[in-house]
Amino acid sequence: MALSGMRGLSVFISDIRNCQNKEQERLRVDKELGNIRTKFKNEKGLSPYEKKKYVWKMLYIYMLGYDVDFGHMEAVSLISAPKYPEKQVGYIVTSSLLNENHDFLRLAINTVRNDIIGRNETFQCLALTLVGNIGGREFAESLAPDVQKLLLSSSCRPLVRKKAALCLLRLYRKNPDVLSVDGWSDRMTQLLDERDLGVLTSSMSLLVALVSNNHEAYWGSVPKCVRVLERIARNQDIPQEYTYYGIPSPWLQVKTMRALQYFPTIEDPNTRRSLFEVLQRILMGTDVVKNVNKNNASHAVLFEALALVMHLDAEKEMMSQCVALLGKFISVREPNIRYLGLENMARMLMVTDMQDIIKRHQGQIITSLKDPDISIRRRALDLLYGMCDVSNAKDIVEELLQYLSTADFAMREELSLKAAILAEKFAPDLSWYVDVILQLIDKAGDFVSDDIWFRVVQFVTNNEDLQPYAAMKAKEYLDKHAIHETMVKVSAYILGEFGHLLARRPGCGPRELFNLIHEKLPTISSPTISILLSSYAKILMHTQPPDTELQNQIWAVFRKYESCIDAEIQQRATEYLALSQKGAALMDILAEMPKFPERESSLLKKAEDADVDSAEQSAIKLRAQQQTSNALVVTDQRPANGTSPVGPVGPLTLVKVPSMSSDIDSTDTSLAQSNGTLTEIGQPAVSSPDLLRDLLGSLAIEGPPSTSVQSEQSLVSGQDGSASAIDALALAPVDEQTSVVQPIGNIAERFQNLCLKDSGVLYEDPYIQIGIKAEWRAHQGRLVLFLGNKNTSPLVSVQALILPPAHLKMEFSLLPETIPPRAQVQCPLEVVNLRPSRDVAVLDFSYKFANPLVNVKLRLPTTFNKFLQPISVSPEEFFPQWRSLSGPPLKLQEVVRGVRPMPLIEMSNLFNSYRLMVCSGLDPNPNNLVACTTFFSESTRAMLCLVLNCDWLGFSSILGSVTYLLFNYAARRKLLIF
Repeated sequence: MALSGMRGLSVFISDIRNCQNKEQERLRVDKELGNIRTKFKNEKGLSPYEKKKYVWKMLYIYMLGYDVDFGHMEAVSLISAPKYPEKQVGYIVTSSLLNENHDFLRLAINTVRNDIIGRNETFQCLALTLVGNIGGREFAESLAPDVQKLLLSSSCRPLVRKKAALCLLRLYRKNPDVLSVDGWSDRMTQLLDERDLGVLTSSMSLLVALVSNNHEAYWGSVPKCVRVLERIARNQDIPQEYTYYGIPSPWLQVKTMRALQYFPTIEDPNTRRSLFEVLQRILMGTDVVKNVNKNNASHAVLFEALALVMHLDAEKEMMSQCVALLGKFISVREPNIRYLGLENMARMLMVTDMQDIIKRHQGQIITSLKDPDISIRRRALDLLYGMCDVSNAKDIVEELLQYLSTADFAMREELSLKAAILAEKFAPDLSWYVDVILQLIDKAGDFVSDDIWFRVVQFVTNNEDLQPYAAMKAKEYLDKHAIHETMVKVSAYILGEFGHLLARRPGCGPRELFNLIHEKLPTISSPTISILLSSYAKILMHTQPPDTELQNQIWAVFRKYESCIDAEIQQRATEYLALSQKGAALMDILAEMPKFPERESSLLKKAEDADVDSAEQSAIKLRAQQQTSNALVVTDQRPANGTSPVGPVGPLTLVKVPSMSSDIDSTDTSLAQSNGTLTEIGQPAVSSPDLLRDLLGSLAIEGPPSTSVQSEQSLVSGQDGSASAIDALALAPVDEQTSVVQPIGNIAERFQNLCLKDSGVLYEDPYIQIGIKAEWRAHQGRLVLFLGNKNTSPLVSVQALILPPAHLKMEFSLLPETIPPRAQVQCPLEVVNLRPSRDVAVLDFSYKFANPLVNVKLRLPTTFNKFLQPISVSPEEFFPQWRSLSGPPLKLQEVVRGVRPMPLIEMSNLFNSYRLMVCSGLDPNPNNLVACTTFFSESTRAMLCLVLNCDWLGFSSILGSVTYLLFNYAARRKLLIF
């Protein structure tokens, strides 16, 4: 801004700088504000120069931190001035003093619009800058079309178009309706062909905002984004002003890769290959240098590339290369790079099969626990917590215990909690778990919550073999001269309950145990005294034959506390004294505590509440919930009377979905659980000779009989009705699915695609996207559900329930009740195939966004063909076996006529996608196809053979024939068994 010639403004600034203290400055500012207010009252006598000078003074006073509550009208009026100096002052001061909701801004809308549509580029830039800074919904509704014209105009200079793109981004954030999806998908693709990097960078910012709300409409932009990255990677046509420390336009690279992360996957092989070549070049070309600025830019690009590689689920070789690169970064001297390396390695834990590779850097990660920077220590702790499993739990927990003695007090509580969780989840045996928790209490008793020692008591009480060992360890810790009060609590409780198991050991008699516990009584607080009184009563009860001296000692303690001011202690002492005088009846009254109802620990819930929710942390927690040690597997068991159990137990966080099995396969019934009740949602399937009906039966959820009959009639009527019938079966016909949110895309097509592929999108709406990635091996499968929140607000009341058919055994992890904004969580699902069936599992999913409850029931791709394994068979092996099968039930034949023809090569590809191997050369007739596969279930491994006489068969009928024949073969289990 040109302030030369404004003597009054220069003098005022000098006066402010010469003030000796804050009071002098305030007096000078008040004097000047009074002068400006007086001048503005006589506005007619002010020249444009004077008005401009006083408005500059107002801005300077505002920058000093003082409130300026007048003169806004004068600043707005300068926007309409015909000359640049006054107009510049008006735009700058208005942008600084006013916000988007200020009433005076409405007066300037027409003037701003005139400057935007005018031909003066300088005025256009001023107006666009104002709108881009404080434009609200009214600006969006009034000015968006004009801003769009500027952005798309080929006659405007790049400087104006760049500002127009950023201005349009502001207006879109305030009112998304200003850009229609239909009209802007093609325009956005054209903007990505822009050669000017300034316009391209601004347009990429706009694209990121557009695809974050709805990526489906912008698939055409994906190849263009890849070409932009290729152009930058080859350093082609990159002006010097867009090269930052030798790195070509790092901001554009980061924004482009971020935009690509909003697309679930890239199907086109050429585009995917080109993108991975660029990413490979980024990974290989980034190294640590001495220049800090270059380091910051290059690593910003690198870590965004790593995020894109993880998102696209690249090949394992590239993922391993990423982990190796991060392992290199966590060992450098620069703390910022070490921090980023640890943080991104924690994100890598979300990727399947990466945990074993990350374990190779376990030593370096443990070393980071001793880093001087506490933020790096915290990231190292989070990473160790996420990468821990049964194989390395002992090493990691021992390191955490060793580090606990020297850790900062700010970290000890979090460290203690995570060490306790890891010890519980991955304990090789319960005695090791008891050792770890007692060491934890001994080293950091002040930071160990009651939940931790409650959990130890629960496991010791529920495991009889563990009780003598735990009692012995408790005695050893009580033998120490000085121990923490929490150790006194847990040791006294264990010795009171199970100390009698040590009676035959030297020095472990009732009198010795009482004296050992009683030594700690003078140093403890009231809550602990209550526990000790209970332990005394238990010791007295277990003393057989009765010891009169010990009895008198314990009664003396009870009488002492009968007059205690603490009501809890007084009541216990009085009651225990009265009970202990009943003689033999004491054995029944103070009997051993019953086993606690086993439930999942509340420690994990506590850890989740303490952490800041993020996409990678949520995924790590969910993955960790699935890797529970066999030593500590617990289930939810409620008492028979329906009351909640009392004791140190926590909420359930891992469930086993029961397999609703039936002895008769043909009468399977699906059940849905809603709010704790089971309601019947299906009827027994009615057998039908129609082949396509059998196919759809394996892919759909059976509804009421009327629904089934109607679907069957529409399918039999002809090919034209097939699509609508499939769409009708896309969602489970459970009750009436009415939702205020409409899904994006065809749910039936998504499900059919997943029946042939192992990864893809299962469901999507404007708020959430549910993807699936699956692995199948013989009769077992593992699916991972990816739930991504697409919005800037959290999704709440998230619930998911698996409704398994009778032939599948499934284990499913509960979801967190809240999915944070822009976050993705993973939910693993284990599947075991028990026997042949055409039924599929159902996902009953619901969430809330802005009050309305969204509920959908989706079929999961756990279809019959997932448990097939293609095999190759020679003619010598195939035909003798085939001819030996005389007829049903081992050999079935179906004839289908009057449908659309299909080429042989398409049929072969179709069979391959359904895991049937087409064996060429087996049949001399070129119009016939021979296919073989192996079906796996828990009780069966059977070879299935198929000879297809292709005589103008259609797609749907072929598929139906294949499914019908293979299923009926597998269901009878009288097959060619290897």
